[in-house]
Amino acid sequence: MQDDLERLAALRKDLNEANKQYYELDQPRITDAEYDALMRELLELEAMHPDWVTPDSPTQRVGGAVAKEYTKVRHLEPLLSLDNAFDPGDLREFDRRVRQVAPAVEYVVELKIDGLTVALTYEEGLMVRGATRGDGAVGEEITANVKTVGSIPLRLNKTVPKLSVRGEGYMPKASFARLNQEREEEGQSTFANPRNAAAGSLRQLNSRITAERKLEYFAYQVLSARELGLHNQIDVLTYLKEQGFMVNPEYKVFKDIEEVIAYCEEMAAKRHGFPYDIDGLVIKVNEFDLQQELGFTAKSPRWAISYKFPAEQVETVVEDIVLRVGRTGVLTPTAVLQPVSVAGSTVSRATLHNLDNIREKDIRIGDHVLLHKAGDVIPEVIRALPEKRSGSERLFEMPDLCPECQSPVSRVEGEAAYRCQSISCPAQQREGIIHFVSRDAMGIDGLGPAVVQQLLDAGLIKDAADLYALTFEDLTPLERMGKKSAENLLKAIADSKERGLAPLIFALGIRHTGVKAGKILAQTFGSMEKLQAATFEELQAIPDIGPGMAESLVEFFGLESTERFLEKMRAAGVNMTAGTSTKPQLFAGKSIVVTGSLERWERREIETLIEEYGGKAASSVSKKTAFVVAGEKAGSKLVKAQGLGVPILTEEEFESMLEGRSF
Repeated sequence: MQDDLERLAALRKDLNEANKQYYELDQPRITDAEYDALMRELLELEAMHPDWVTPDSPTQRVGGAVAKEYTKVRHLEPLLSLDNAFDPGDLREFDRRVRQVAPAVEYVVELKIDGLTVALTYEEGLMVRGATRGDGAVGEEITANVKTVGSIPLRLNKTVPKLSVRGEGYMPKASFARLNQEREEEGQSTFANPRNAAAGSLRQLNSRITAERKLEYFAYQVLSARELGLHNQIDVLTYLKEQGFMVNPEYKVFKDIEEVIAYCEEMAAKRHGFPYDIDGLVIKVNEFDLQQELGFTAKSPRWAISYKFPAEQVETVVEDIVLRVGRTGVLTPTAVLQPVSVAGSTVSRATLHNLDNIREKDIRIGDHVLLHKAGDVIPEVIRALPEKRSGSERLFEMPDLCPECQSPVSRVEGEAAYRCQSISCPAQQREGIIHFVSRDAMGIDGLGPAVVQQLLDAGLIKDAADLYALTFEDLTPLERMGKKSAENLLKAIADSKERGLAPLIFALGIRHTGVKAGKILAQTFGSMEKLQAATFEELQAIPDIGPGMAESLVEFFGLESTERFLEKMRAAGVNMTAGTSTKPQLFAGKSIVVTGSLERWERREIETLIEEYGGKAASSVSKKTAFVVAGEKAGSKLVKAQGLGVPILTEEEFESMLEGRSF
């Protein structure tokens, strides 16, 4: 018993330290696999001794409790909204009103994260409540969901009797894109933007779902700050960082409103370069004494204002609506657009998600439409402009037969998607192979969609396992496949045999099973044989493996076609075990950021190299960043690295490090 208690304490200490290194310092000391192994051991210990579970245990971030309803929570102080400024003139007028009361003033300018306000309450250093903003006076308690957000500390670094913190819960752009892709492949409706996705995630009744969404949190306010000896907003941000909160690093202090306006314009130009969505900036009077003197209106403080970026919406025309059949059989309608520039790039296509979305927005072929980039990532048609119709526009109808194989198309009750019912559909086979060879899966360079289609048309392959039987003589007759290209492709296919179990699991395209799940399953079972034999109960007991994923895995490995496919892979010599990296751990414990346009590598390739050599491929620059690899057109991350004195490497210098050369 005493040994278990001591081990429990040690595990919690190690996991809490790992969380601190990851979220606060941006300098992880252990790998994801090592973290997962410690978490599994702690979960097993707490399952043996349920009375030992405490609210601040790292296991409370896993989620899983299903709430019946939300409890209403009255906020200690109302969460007021801010007045909005839409142009420099509005900001100058705000400054004029402030200086009538305070001729000398400092402004703190912070990014306005496009998420949702979350209020946190700590008692004796322990997080006891999380709540939504609600109507400003009364919100909903979402404590179980808030605990799954890794950047929210469950226990403060320094204990105080009571602390109330406010901040913004948000979904990073990468998480948003991944979530929508997964939902679209599963035939579910997609989220319109990261803010809606974050709000929907934090209001889930099942906190396990929230945990899977990978939300983050920036803190920006402390209630009763003066009682803690804090005198201004900069004091508050410093204090929050000391207590273990993530604070957005892009804040600045200005004494002149023209400097504020220039910074707002600078951030408007850089807004698309952040890994999260921002829709403006918040300008606050720094000193609390002046804030108190300025006071409040009925709904807003007089000492703060929100500067909103102009909406980036453009008009274009839907020239056609075409269908793509995905690897799960889902028919996804895509708008073919007159090319138009939006959010820094030219857009000629935009997914319309499903027929319900098309009907709800009343989008027709030939329509003039408004377009933007949801989360500055995904082109989205906002709405049609029916006032510009000529009468020649056409309604889009979902076909009865698959456009690829002419098999029946049906819609499962409760799903938004229409699916092709044929498991032999060539489009599903093609998309499945394209997924199999992709970078995060088996990583076979030179096997793009066009080459995959050539191999299928030539009858050289029927599934991904057939790739390993290809010969030089098979490849050279293909169009644009010269001797050197064939040799390179065969080498890439051979090299992929040693990718290991985790990428292979992801490559199989099992429903609900992504890159992270592949790593967790590989770490847990160690071999494909053991994973195939796993029961539903064994799978569901693993952290981050929910019932939907467990059911999909059991169903997939129970198919005869799966067993035949894996037998072909084994016969070809594909490694189906989990191995460890044989590369020297040059970057162990180091956080490295990649930014700009690269020539030698794709972004994901260089980030994979960083991880294989023991480092963490981070998305943001901090003073803890070991170095930045910068390509052409590097933006705000490069500027920040220069300001912090972080070393900046070219691709050539990074390659020299890998090869052990000096630079």
